[in-house]
Amino acid sequence: MYKNFIVEEETRLDKFLSSKIEASRNQIEQLIKKDFVKVDGKTTIKNGLKLKLNQNVEVFFPENELSNIKDIDFIKNSLKDKEISIIYEDDSILIVNKPINLTIHDAPSVKDATLVDWLKLKNISLSTISGEERHGIVHRLDKGTSGIIIIAKTNQAHLELSKQLETREAGRYYLALIDLPLKDNIVVEEPIARNPNNRLRMAIVKDGRYSKTAFCKLETSKNEKFELIACKLSTGRTHQIRVHLNSLNRHIIGDNLYGFKSELSKIDGFFLHAYCLVFTHPVTKEKMSFTANIPKHMVDFLDNNFNMERIYERIETSSIFNCFNFSN
Repeated sequence: MYKNFIVEEETRLDKFLSSKIEASRNQIEQLIKKDFVKVDGKTTIKNGLKLKLNQNVEVFFPENELSNIKDIDFIKNSLKDKEISIIYEDDSILIVNKPINLTIHDAPSVKDATLVDWLKLKNISLSTISGEERHGIVHRLDKGTSGIIIIAKTNQAHLELSKQLETREAGRYYLALIDLPLKDNIVVEEPIARNPNNRLRMAIVKDGRYSKTAFCKLETSKNEKFELIACKLSTGRTHQIRVHLNSLNRHIIGDNLYGFKSELSKIDGFFLHAYCLVFTHPVTKEKMSFTANIPKHMVDFLDNNFNMERIYERIETSSIFNCFNFSN
């Protein structure tokens, strides 16, 4: 699919495209980088190209495609103990509940099958704008984080959803079990970048990328040692919730990478769950909200340590939305 635009005032190419198509800065960079943009008939890979009045800018959006998949038996065997449940699906989007210990997409260090492999195995049409390894992936979850994730089945949906995440129109809410109750509800705004002393970790770094997380107290455990909290993301940095909690000297139970230590250190995965996603449908423009069931290992811990009747009240979506009024 092609779209053409006429330059009405002198400006940079990337800035011009951001005013014409529903796409994040990263998506626009990808379109230019992959030779999908022409100016007066000539392909350019310069984001900062200075456009002149009345020039013609042509953008090509590649068709959705089904990519080659890895060996089917390998994928099936790798995913045999991982239940990926579909929460919602239509022609434009797919929403699934990702289990713990499942990587979203391929990387040099990834040895097992990924969520993208599962999607391809199911012959689901996926957007192609983010590259071969990330077909359909609009946002990520850490390997150890369970919960809701939205998949774009078309490039149009991908661009629109990416824009919503960047402008914070889409809302993402997480549940976490932490090793020490918070003193109060709190918003953390601290920049995040790769930890210079440990490449596996992220850290609060002065010149890092702007990051903002709101934390809301939900329920304290019977012994008052642990707490269930809700987390609202305003940005989507790698390990963001974990890093911001660490800055408060709190840790997600089971998250040994960021310093959690106790007899619970050997649990299978850490207790962070992407619980609720609120967004506008990229085609129908309907406001939508979905939740992902809490995984069994987390439910078992809650059942053994918390008053479950109160927990069910606290995790009602209306209750969670209301608890973040302090952060507005």
